[in-house]
Amino acid sequence: MTLTQLAQVKCWLRLHGRQHPVELYAWDLVLMSWVLGWIGVPALLLLHAFMLLPLCLASFLLPSAYAAWRSRLHRRGRLRCDWLTAL
Repeated sequence: MTLTQLAQVKCWLRLHGRQHPVELYAWDLVLMSWVLGWIGVPALLLLHAFMLLPLCLASFLLPSAYAAWRSRLHRRGRLRCDWLTAL
């Protein structure tokens, strides 16, 4: 996902947060993990903790994976995802 797409989803959730509070908190956790992944790389390199770098890579990919997972569930009719229109 691009930064523009991340911002569009966040903006949509900010506008509709009262109707979707759990989704708002879930997206905040996804974004927090993404930011921690970016912050974690320099720290892990300074500490020579190279074993944990794959964890940072996973957190980089988390927003895209989360959006793809939600989109797949929405297409199957298992979960309604209104913020997909923001992408």
